[in-house]
Amino acid sequence: TDLYGVDFDTITDEQAAKLDEKIFRNYLDQRWLYEVVTKRANIELMFNDPYWGRYDFGPEYPFAVRVLNVTPLVRGFHRGEFPQQSDDPYHFAKQQNLKLESLDDYLIVLDRLFAVGKEKGCVCLKTTLAYQRTLDFARVAKERAAAHFGKPKSQLAPEQIKEFEDFIMWRLVELSAKHGLPFQIHTGQARIQGSNPMLLVDLIEANPRTKFVLFHGGYPWVGESAVIAMRHKHVWLDSCWLPTLSFSAAKRAYHEWLDAVPSNKILWGADCNHAEGIYGATMFTRRCLAEVLAERVDRGDLTEAHAKRIGEQI
Repeated sequence: TDLYGVDFDTITDEQAAKLDEKIFRNYLDQRWLYEVVTKRANIELMFNDPYWGRYDFGPEYPFAVRVLNVTPLVRGFHRGEFPQQSDDPYHFAKQQNLKLESLDDYLIVLDRLFAVGKEKGCVCLKTTLAYQRTLDFARVAKERAAAHFGKPKSQLAPEQIKEFEDFIMWRLVELSAKHGLPFQIHTGQARIQGSNPMLLVDLIEANPRTKFVLFHGGYPWVGESAVIAMRHKHVWLDSCWLPTLSFSAAKRAYHEWLDAVPSNKILWGADCNHAEGIYGATMFTRRCLAEVLAERVDRGDLTEAHAKRIGEQI
């Protein structure tokens, strides 16, 4: 309603057709993105994950900074795992004149990829592996991972693939600290039999120099996420997508998190790739957080001044 003046509870087929045409016309002019993102949603700076071309390092919008999506890199045991050139570390190695014939070579390529990514403006890392596999990353000896390198998937058992992925994930976390790039990790609502953020605790505890950002608050495990951040000063809670998934769960999470951790450890995001979704998620999140802060003022937990400061801070 805010952007197009349409009541989606009563929209007719004719109105829907006209709306479809209007949306199409809006995206023919980039000024629409600037109008919605920077003016209507009042976003000064947006983190953008170009998952359609992770390692192209193309230009960003002036209001956006790039996220380095490292999701595919754990599959680097064989070049056949990368059908898309823009996601392919083997292609990147060729561009950089780096040989890639062993696990040691691959680790050098990863280090170079992080360095180039940071040089090109990447400000943090992101992985969405929770959609594909468990977040239980074991600490695997390098020799075991090296034994799997160079073999196609068809010659590896599932447990051998996991060993290689686990080993690389630990290296990515180490490189996160080395290059000063905080690590955003999708937790919760994905492959739910393996996405509880508690599965990351050993990895988190072993890497105190890495800044971990737990996406979506680990929903539905928002309480588990809270205690992880409470116990580890290098962990932040990101509520992106959470109010859209469940407004009531998001309110519960904000209340619980404000009890458990300093407010400067609570983050938010839209988790959308189009202007209308960004605006809607932003408005939804602000409403959710405002309700929580107002409730805490009403019951005497916060002064109004403190609530305003926390809201602006988040």
